[in-house]
Amino acid sequence: EELKRTFPGISFSMTALGLVPRSAPIEMTLSGPDQEQVMQVAKDLALVLENIPGADYVKLSVEEGSPEYQVIPDSDKLQRLGLSNAMLGLTLRNAFAGNEDATLTETGTEYPVRIQLDNFNRQSYEDVKNFQLINSKGMPIVLSQVADVVQADSPSLLERKDRQPAVTLTADALGRPSGTVADEVVAYLKEHPLPEGISLVWGSDIKRQNDSFGALGQVLLISFLLIYLIMVALYDSFVYPFVVLFSIPVAVIGAMLALNLTMNNLSLFALLGLIMLMGLVAKNAILIVDFANQLKEKGIQTREALIEAGKGRMRPILMTTLSMAIGMLPIALASGTGSEWKNGLAWVIIGGLISSLILTVYLVPMVYESVDRLKDKFQKRKKIQPISPVSSD
Repeated sequence: EELKRTFPGISFSMTALGLVPRSAPIEMTLSGPDQEQVMQVAKDLALVLENIPGADYVKLSVEEGSPEYQVIPDSDKLQRLGLSNAMLGLTLRNAFAGNEDATLTETGTEYPVRIQLDNFNRQSYEDVKNFQLINSKGMPIVLSQVADVVQADSPSLLERKDRQPAVTLTADALGRPSGTVADEVVAYLKEHPLPEGISLVWGSDIKRQNDSFGALGQVLLISFLLIYLIMVALYDSFVYPFVVLFSIPVAVIGAMLALNLTMNNLSLFALLGLIMLMGLVAKNAILIVDFANQLKEKGIQTREALIEAGKGRMRPILMTTLSMAIGMLPIALASGTGSEWKNGLAWVIIGGLISSLILTVYLVPMVYESVDRLKDKFQKRKKIQPISPVSSD
């Protein structure tokens, strides 16, 4: 903004530099059956993207080229006058672009020879329209007899996607994550849908983020399952590991709340923080459950064992949680280059640990006691065998 005020009338753009060349983080490809419609939709979407905060250097891959004359042949007239599309195209190319198949060799030196129409005969629209063709019978035919000559603007590039005309729209993201800018584009398209027949495909960072989010979602479920299976092997029970897993949703609530309070987004690094958080949070519940099981083996009642476990394990839980949260503060409060990528990860871990510290100490003992009661009732019912009546003869 300061450069714009200092140098009015000059447009500026900024690009992030790195050791490895990178493409524009925001990339979308529009395709459809009509080239003009695709181009118009791309221009409208480019105007919308330019008004979104954080989007900079919006660019279209296909731009309007220089004006030119287009020759549109009539196949019926060509056939009646003994001509073909191939013959027409070859003759026009030789006349206006030239033919360099011939060469001239003189004293050992070879010179290319270009044969084309004289400049005097190819200067105006009338010269093109009155260009003479010779058919197979040697008859001269004027170009305007077999084709229409129109003036049009040709595109600078012919881009195709799935055999349809396409235009790629790219932009840089400055000061905001590219995913946030893309979300605003998606919100705009929900209110203003694309015309029928026009399709949009994301590329570059947005495509990679979508693929990564799907993969990380699967990793999240696999890690959840692995934690459960490991605790089943440790406790030799399928019931008590569920008590430990109840602490994970509590941590997720705190992580999401921390992201909202700090105005951060659920980015790729934030999802990595959630995966880390699952192991960190499960540790607090494991300390309580494991100590309570040890006290129960000594003959102490469930409720008393849980109270003692809460008191005895409160200090290590508090120390480990606070040390991890304080250690993450420098990353969470960083404001240097690229810090917005790592801030979300740190705030997810801090928020999840604090909410787990506050709620897990109360939630895990409550769930443990409820599960233990259900387990005792189930075992008592199993022990009671129904007595069948004995019939007397």
